[in-house]
Order: sequence, then structure tokens, then C-alpha cells
Amino acid sequence: MSQLERPGETGMNYLKSFLPWIAFAVVATQFDWRWSGLTGLVLSAALLVLARREGRKADALIIEWSALAFFALLTAVAFTFPASPLKTYTGALTDAWLALTAWGSLAIGKPFTLGIARTMTPPQLWDNPVFKRVNAIITLVWAASFTVTGLAGIALLNYAPHATAALITLKVLGFAVPVVFTVRYPRIVRARAEKAA
Repeated sequence: MSQLERPGETGMNYLKSFLPWIAFAVVATQFDWRWSGLTGLVLSAALLVLARREGRKADALIIEWSALAFFALLTAVAFTFPASPLKTYTGALTDAWLALTAWGSLAIGKPFTLGIARTMTPPQLWDNPVFKRVNAIITLVWAASFTVTGLAGIALLNYAPHATAALITLKVLGFAVPVVFTVRYPRIVRARAEKAA
């Protein structure tokens, strides 16, 4: 029942979806927020073009569309108001936006991980309630991770703005924890199902 019919692809598919966000975070450590926002925007657009050429469906591109919207907005604000106080909080804002994306996808009953999982799973499993529940739980973990990371990032920026190592660690954990869960949880569910059969 798992999305891991091709296990090696899972982590890479999620990382590819989050590439603009990761690149934004890396560029932001070296350059002005205008250039990090523009980097995220260009990568988001490029990923969407490539994904559409590959024939990926819209439900597998929720994070990519969300990234395009976020980075378009951020880039417009950054170039229009380069001295805006928002630039201090861009790292936390990315987590907040991703949290809203994940929670929103759950609220409308279309967990963002479901479309990605369908690209790695035979169509006969797509309507299986276990498959859907596994992806709802995985999306919930992503949403919770982004929420915690965003709130912790805001707190650190307010109370310890020069704690760069803590901010980087927080950002890495904010992605690493849900990636590990995304890879391991379906395997656990599948093993339980096989044991019960």
C-alpha cells in the first residue's frame, strides 16, 4: 500500500520539489534577499516547465506552484522595497508559506504528497484508503515541521538574531525530519500490512 514501489526515488522527488526553497536558503546566506528571491523564482519556473514537459499532473506540482507564487511575490516586494523589514524574516516566511501550503492541501482533502506519491505508485493503489491515509499523515508531518520551523525561526530572529548556526540547524532539521519520515513511514505501514496478511 505504500508509495515506495520505487524507494530510491522518494527522497529525490521531494528534494526536487523543494529545490527552489533550498537554493533560496543557500543564496540568502551569501547575497541580498532580492537575489535569493529571484533565484527561487527562476528555479520554480524552470522546474514547472520541466515538470509539464515530463507530463506531470497538477496534483503532483502543488509545492512547485506554491514556490512560484511565493517567490514571485517575494521578488516583487524585495525589488520594490529593498530595505523592507520583511527581509529579516524571509527564512521564517518561507517556512510559514510552506506550512500554509501543506495545511491548505490537507484542508481541501488533497494532501500535497499524494500527487507526488502517485508518480511512484501503480494506479491501482491510488484509490486505496491506506495509500490516501499514509499520504495524509506524511503531509501532516510536513505541515507540522514547517509550522514549528517557522515559529522557531521567528523566535530566534527576534531573540537571538545572530545565532546563525541555530538558524541553519533549524532549517536543515525542518526538511530532514519530514524527508526521513516520508521515506520510513510507508515502509513501516507496508511491513505491518504484509505481516497481518
